[in-house]
Amino acid sequence: MKFIPIHFFSNKTKIDFIGTRWYGFGFSILFSIISFAILATHGLNWGVDFTGGIVIELRTEKPADLAKMRDSLNNKGLGEVTLQNFGDVKNVMIRIQAAENAEQSTIIQKVKNILETSTDDKIEYRNIEYVGPAVGNELKRSGVMATIFACVAIMGYVWFRFEWQFGIGTLLALAHDTIMVIGFYAITRFDFGLNAVAAVLTIIGYSMNDSVIIYDRIRENLRRYKKIPFADLLNQSMNETLARTVLTSSTTLLAALSLAIFGGEVIRGFSWSLVFGIVVGTYSSIYISAPALVYLGIRDDKQEAVA
Repeated sequence: MKFIPIHFFSNKTKIDFIGTRWYGFGFSILFSIISFAILATHGLNWGVDFTGGIVIELRTEKPADLAKMRDSLNNKGLGEVTLQNFGDVKNVMIRIQAAENAEQSTIIQKVKNILETSTDDKIEYRNIEYVGPAVGNELKRSGVMATIFACVAIMGYVWFRFEWQFGIGTLLALAHDTIMVIGFYAITRFDFGLNAVAAVLTIIGYSMNDSVIIYDRIRENLRRYKKIPFADLLNQSMNETLARTVLTSSTTLLAALSLAIFGGEVIRGFSWSLVFGIVVGTYSSIYISAPALVYLGIRDDKQEAVA
């Protein structure tokens, strides 16, 4: 039996990615401005990993009365207390910005006692977390440094593997993806904790992998075609890898969507940031990392090397 390969995309697509790069640049600049504006006015919704404090997740048998719970917990010497529903009206998340020298077990027991005396509903405590303020600040610094080191190390690898222009293009794409994902957290108000840092690092790795595939084809075509205009060569390289890019992104996106839909509330922010990041990482590989080479003079360097 003869095997017939399945082609989801034509092998002869001729999309002018370089000609439309300004639309991509414009979208990136617009979203970045919106992200910075929200960060400046509202900031991130820092998780307990970074701020320090206590997070209590509980579930009630009846729809929770947040106003009544909030009144019963305020002005009890617990510190700053915020409550919110997550998932449905029976799930409640309580955040307590406790003092650094506060006794964790004492505060948690006090909260339980207050809730049990102020409501007749049965309460099931599902998760309790505590992080000290000093530890939270250290984790924040470590998260920032991990992201910076990851971007620099990836740029160095691409620089060594290809040429310095490719390294700069990769760094621009990774910086773009990082800004986009942080902006996503600022807009959606998902908790920005260690899970968010893990999501950023995951997206950086995914975006780099996608960019390297395109870069490898660009380098191959640079050696093969000496006289073709550089913009046409970039378009040809991206069109030749388009099927691989779209299929890889689609299958990865399906897995991330499954995690976002069925993964539960605990990893909801992480899952949806992955979904957003996969789209952004694919987009930046096509409209940031590759078009950046147009302005870095790589074709001139190649011609001198050949001569």
